[in-house]
Amino acid sequence: MPKIIIAPDSFKGTLSAREICDTAREAILSILPAARVECLPLADGGEGSAEIMTDALGGEMIPVEVAGPFGDPVDARYGRAGETAIIEMAQAAGLSRCEKKDVMNAGSFGVGQMILHAAHHGARRVILCLGGSATNDGGCGMAAATGVRFFDKTGASFVPTGGTLEQISRIDAREMDPAVQAMSFTVMSDVKNPLFGENGAAYVFAPQKGADAAQVEALDRGLRHFADVARRDTGFDIAALPGSGAAGGMGGGSVVFFNAVIRSGIDTVLDALRFEERAKDADLILTGEGKMDEQTMGGKAVSGVLRRRGNTPVIAVVGGYEGDERVFFEAGLTAVFSINTLPQTIEQGAGTHAARLAATVRNIIRTVFINEKSAK
Repeated sequence: MPKIIIAPDSFKGTLSAREICDTAREAILSILPAARVECLPLADGGEGSAEIMTDALGGEMIPVEVAGPFGDPVDARYGRAGETAIIEMAQAAGLSRCEKKDVMNAGSFGVGQMILHAAHHGARRVILCLGGSATNDGGCGMAAATGVRFFDKTGASFVPTGGTLEQISRIDAREMDPAVQAMSFTVMSDVKNPLFGENGAAYVFAPQKGADAAQVEALDRGLRHFADVARRDTGFDIAALPGSGAAGGMGGGSVVFFNAVIRSGIDTVLDALRFEERAKDADLILTGEGKMDEQTMGGKAVSGVLRRRGNTPVIAVVGGYEGDERVFFEAGLTAVFSINTLPQTIEQGAGTHAARLAATVRNIIRTVFINEKSAK
């Protein structure tokens, strides 16, 4: 009987990676009851990454109350597996935590509180998942929660947000909590954007967080200023560092404050899942994401699966796709299928996503394994 691996990212706003796995598994077994099906839900650093990584490492989720993007308390969770903490910044400072988008005033203090909690409960390593952020503060709020101090030109200390980065006159990390100082940090990110400039955090991502054109310019100036002060006061030059622009500059801030290593989010997850070992004897891998386009090949979950599939054929099942299909196939994809059979919006299709996913997977299995005696 064939071995089939289901390894999707989520369909954002409709189906989680785990729901996709469960639905696809049921669909496969309805056609090939004796098939060996392995479910490996994926994430590339964005929302859902902490739970997926924690499951892969055999850990548990830890509840903690921290500050939200605007200081209000929120109930967050982070993963704990042995001495490793898996912290998803969006749990404390994500857009999902905002009733309104206000990137100028949103901060990442709660992310630092999660780090502090983990450090005081035995964690020695942190995997920090970046994605879905509401912030553009360079991770300064996160650092402030761990004891780093920021001073303006009058000598007063303050906690910077995206809109006040230009006010930083001096950074002092000498009072960082010793338990945090002793930790090692790996940052998971699916983007390679620099900290500032036309491809930086503000210009590329801030409009999604509610910034208008004037605010984008101000946020970019703030990130440039932060990079200058950080280079002077800490010795870290993050201006052109790939991935430093992730999560409103938190990628760069993590390097400055925690000497973090920035890694591909999907590669970190695939390592934890021992993906290559599992894929080498598989007959088919089903992957996918909500919307697939040419950017998918630049570090998203599907691209990671393709790079590390070995010789196993890969088919993508997606909410929709656009762009030149040759980009997908040149990267090693066998085929791509959309679950949408008629033109409709996400709202119009509400409640039917799982059923359409199942129907698409059944059609794929019937086609690929048409000669299997148990196919029906």
